[in-house]
Amino acid sequence: MRTMNIFRRFGLLLVVFGFFGVSSFASNVRANDEVPGATQDRPIALVGGTIHPVVGADVVGGTIVFEKGKITAVGQQVKLPPRTIVVDVAGKHIYPGRFEADTEIGLVEVMAVRATVDYAETGSINPNVRARTAFNPDSEWIPVTRSNGVLTAVSAPLGGLLSGLGSVMSMDGWTWESMTLRGEAAMYVNWPPMMDVQISRMDEIGPIERSRAKVIEQLTTVFADARAYAKLKAARTAQNQPAPDFDARWEAMIPVLERKTPLFVRADDLRQIQSAVAFARKENVKLAIVGGYHAAECAELLKGEDVPVIIKGVQRLPRHRGDAYDAPFTLPAKLHAAGVKFCISSSDRMANIRNVPYHAATAAAYGLPVAEALKSVTLYPAQILGVADRIGSLEKGKDATLIVTTGDPLEIATHVTKAYIGGREVDLNDRHKRLWHKYQEKYRQLDATSDAQ
Repeated sequence: MRTMNIFRRFGLLLVVFGFFGVSSFASNVRANDEVPGATQDRPIALVGGTIHPVVGADVVGGTIVFEKGKITAVGQQVKLPPRTIVVDVAGKHIYPGRFEADTEIGLVEVMAVRATVDYAETGSINPNVRARTAFNPDSEWIPVTRSNGVLTAVSAPLGGLLSGLGSVMSMDGWTWESMTLRGEAAMYVNWPPMMDVQISRMDEIGPIERSRAKVIEQLTTVFADARAYAKLKAARTAQNQPAPDFDARWEAMIPVLERKTPLFVRADDLRQIQSAVAFARKENVKLAIVGGYHAAECAELLKGEDVPVIIKGVQRLPRHRGDAYDAPFTLPAKLHAAGVKFCISSSDRMANIRNVPYHAATAAAYGLPVAEALKSVTLYPAQILGVADRIGSLEKGKDATLIVTTGDPLEIATHVTKAYIGGREVDLNDRHKRLWHKYQEKYRQLDATSDAQ
């Protein structure tokens, strides 16, 4: 993926130079690029707004102070440190930044331009693939995403059976290194289909079942080989002997086997989910389900095995002809009622990752408590991805990754007026806003010309 990333960026330069020319390219960068926020060098206090910590009661007319990127105080009577920059946010609301838990952001720019698509490696077994090393910090979709308050997102590989390692990325920074919040957050698996709607004859079932069994056997072999490698490495280390020949694939699998890195299985159908849970139990690995359309039908199993679900899109169509029209809308409420851990992701392409809070809003409209809907795009994804010690709520000691809004962040009419990532105030401009201003000016000029005539 890293090699492809180099070609992708080269391809992007060719596209830019081809469209704009060399001279216009430099001026275009100066005029349009959003510059990453500068490192916080003085304490900042947001004063007078309503603070929504997510984990406790709201603080009306409160103050939140952060210094060196960390929250140092939250409350109503807060003593400000020397040289504090005071920002008046009276009448506004302060929330944790939103978290999008499953995307290919930074790995795809233009689907029609192959050089900009880098979300999959060749081959079927690629546990050593790391999304963060292919992540493009200059992607246009990053400012588009953060302008609506989505300040953290998972960038995950897609291809093959064992896709590789997804990373939790901040939506601001100069390099992928500076934007990485957790580099090896989850190992992704595309679980084989457990049923095929195209089967027309009973004699077709046997070959399909055998093909499915072969895929799961391949995955079982991967875990066996990785476990043998880890065991040999540990034994030689204990005996002060040379380590075995380095194998990047099995090295990447060791944290999974040690339950430090969870296995994220993409699965929607009931039998897929049940099969994945059985596999994780047998291999003794931590598991999360990504997709989970039929998760409510095996909620007791998921709760008993402590398997969280990343719901891949609430605003989507029913998958089957006989499903209720609101089946996707009510899934979060059903999982909440059953006591299953979950968070909400969008099912949209890069341009609409910013809409993840509205997926949560739809869930709230169909039975999910509003407080839970807010947590489903802030605290809960941070917990599932292992970064809740840093983001997801507004608490002393956590990163100052937060937004200032004009109202409820789940409402479309609400605007994000300020955003901070690790204490850095970030630019809320983006390509969509630039185009809006451009064409607003176009029609102003056309109107002026028409009036003159």
